[in-house]
Amino acid sequence: MGSLAAPTAHADGQAPPRPDDGQGAPQPDAGHDAPPPDDTLPSLVPRPTHWTPLPGRTELTPRTRILIDPRQASATALPSGRAEFPGPARQSVHALATRLRTEIKQVTGLTPRIVAGGRPDRDDISLALGAARSRTAADDLGAEGYRFDSAGPVRVTAASTHGLYYGTRTLLQLLRTTAPDHRAVPRARSVDRPTQAIRMTHLDAGRKYWRIPYLKNLIRRMGDQKLNTLFLHLSESEGFRLYSPRFPGLADPEHSYSRADIEDLKAFAARHHVQLMPGLELPGHATVINEAFGIGFGAGPGACTGAHTHSHLTPDWIIDMTSEKAIAKSKEIVDEFAGWFDAPLFSIGAEEVPGQLAECPRVKEHLAAAPDVATLGDLLNRYINTLDDVVTSHGRRTAVYNGSEHLPAPQQRVHAPVVFLTWEGTGAEPAIPGHDEIAIGPFYNTPNNYHHKYPDEPWMYDSWTPSSAPDMLGSGVVNWADYNFWADDGYFEQHLAGPRAILADRTWNGSPTPDTVTAFHARVERVGDPPDTTPAWTRPRVTDRPSHHWTFDDAAYPKGWTYAGSPGNTIFAADVAGDLPGTSYIIDNPTPVPGEHGQAWRFDSDRDGVGFGGGDVAAPWTVSVLVRPSARTGDQVLLSSRAGALKLMQHGTGRVGLTRYGEADFSFPYTLPLDRWTRLTWVATENSTVLYADGVRVGAVPASIPLPMRSIGSEGAALRGDLDDLATWDVALGPPAVARLR
Repeated sequence: MGSLAAPTAHADGQAPPRPDDGQGAPQPDAGHDAPPPDDTLPSLVPRPTHWTPLPGRTELTPRTRILIDPRQASATALPSGRAEFPGPARQSVHALATRLRTEIKQVTGLTPRIVAGGRPDRDDISLALGAARSRTAADDLGAEGYRFDSAGPVRVTAASTHGLYYGTRTLLQLLRTTAPDHRAVPRARSVDRPTQAIRMTHLDAGRKYWRIPYLKNLIRRMGDQKLNTLFLHLSESEGFRLYSPRFPGLADPEHSYSRADIEDLKAFAARHHVQLMPGLELPGHATVINEAFGIGFGAGPGACTGAHTHSHLTPDWIIDMTSEKAIAKSKEIVDEFAGWFDAPLFSIGAEEVPGQLAECPRVKEHLAAAPDVATLGDLLNRYINTLDDVVTSHGRRTAVYNGSEHLPAPQQRVHAPVVFLTWEGTGAEPAIPGHDEIAIGPFYNTPNNYHHKYPDEPWMYDSWTPSSAPDMLGSGVVNWADYNFWADDGYFEQHLAGPRAILADRTWNGSPTPDTVTAFHARVERVGDPPDTTPAWTRPRVTDRPSHHWTFDDAAYPKGWTYAGSPGNTIFAADVAGDLPGTSYIIDNPTPVPGEHGQAWRFDSDRDGVGFGGGDVAAPWTVSVLVRPSARTGDQVLLSSRAGALKLMQHGTGRVGLTRYGEADFSFPYTLPLDRWTRLTWVATENSTVLYADGVRVGAVPASIPLPMRSIGSEGAALRGDLDDLATWDVALGPPAVARLR
């Protein structure tokens, strides 16, 4: 998924345009009550679907107990013995109470006793399983709803520990937002239940390897915001992230997850009532699989050619669906990893198969000889159904990204239980007749300068109405790591946190929002992170050497990543000093040329750039680069982030400069000469930045910015000319050190 398909009507790898703000007012969801007035809105994310404020507050005290029914201590599921979709609760009432005690201690300093049975006092907390359905439809709880009553004592009642868990999240959020000692909650009564069954965060874990501490923090935050599905997309053209000894050479153990890793993540996620949904990518986006097993359309006699796939890829990007060997290996892979997971859904990808593949002689011959397939669409659907049989044998349902429905398929229809992840449309209505769906299209986060896709947060909050149609199972905010394969986890988190919170709010409470997206973000900030959230990983500062150094010389991808492009596409920039390599983008690429020190890269288009995905670095810092400009344009960016940029040619002046986006532009008294190499060096301290040209100080400005490490270039302002020997330091180099740079 993501970018690895040529721009076409239905397979461009990009999310569709979102409607403008104000394009149709959202209609209230008939199954939910209207939101409370602004003056009674509790500081909760997501908003409860029904909330009745009462006078006063209920105080927790050193005497507070957590009461559970001894007959329910080991219970987890609905009274009927079954758990409704999206999956079984695996945390017992007693385990939930034990966890709540620990969390209350972290928030309040109090350590309630857990008591089996008894009558609650006004400062106690009662957790109980009750009926899912009530005499009135408004009180129906379903699998994940709960009743909350904080009139004293605090009572949480639900049909399963899913609901009990979410009720305790409400309690903990209220405690966190009550000053000064976090020991009181406003009195209220609530019946709270979600609009959509699946509330999902999707991570591209094929192109990028995510650190497990980040994944656990993400799961904590998801559980706190009542999101219940973490979709790990675990294979892509460039990498396979599940390591099994059964498939040596497929995944690098250092940059993938073992069976033990997955078991640990599943158990951790279960405690936060998050299901770990796996995804592989077959038959397209599969270069890493095909190179490991020799099963791509580019392998063997009569191989397909570049004319039969997207121009920036090779035919080995697609598994050979005409080959018995390839199909058998596909089934073996799915069979192995479907057994690792217990979420109700298992994704096999199955989108963006190039239409020109139908012209490959190997495909034509197979279609002519096989009685059950007549078109490329038939071939793809048969492949999906074959793997669906494997997934079904594990008691799961198959999920695929949509796209196959655009290929004519007169003889093969995708099995009806297969769920479509619809990345086209607005997610307001189901789009694939006869199939359940999960909407992901409007919520793409692809933060590179080529796609430049970020969820439209005001539209999501103010205009989007989540569908409550029976065949729309839910919605998900989606991350793709195209051209940011080695990015910091925090680089993506800064783009995901806001849309994820909005999705949590809207998919839980589908009624019209009562305030602005700005007010919502303020509420999210008040609520803050849940207990046990660990500090985010930050890149350690380096003081005795360059922190990063990109020479632009030819180099191989690091271990654990596979080069999936055709020659000249998505070229690699090795970091010879640090661990933040980068790549150029799809189709538009710099050109390698002779440089001052070995090889340089020539940039000649605003869509030429290099994605790093690093976090900004606070001053002091130093950046030095060799540059040979070939033309003057209105704005040329060397390094950029969402906050600022270093400029080779500043907008409005044409001079070297720096920018704080949304605040100010700064220009040095220096203009780069054309058609010759110049060594530029910026040296920043907290309140000033000095510029050197060929080791000589040429000016300063009374301002600095955090060193922007997202990318070379920005989405609309790349440089024109040659670049060589780009290096950064986490210190402010002195004039003698700058003079020694060559």
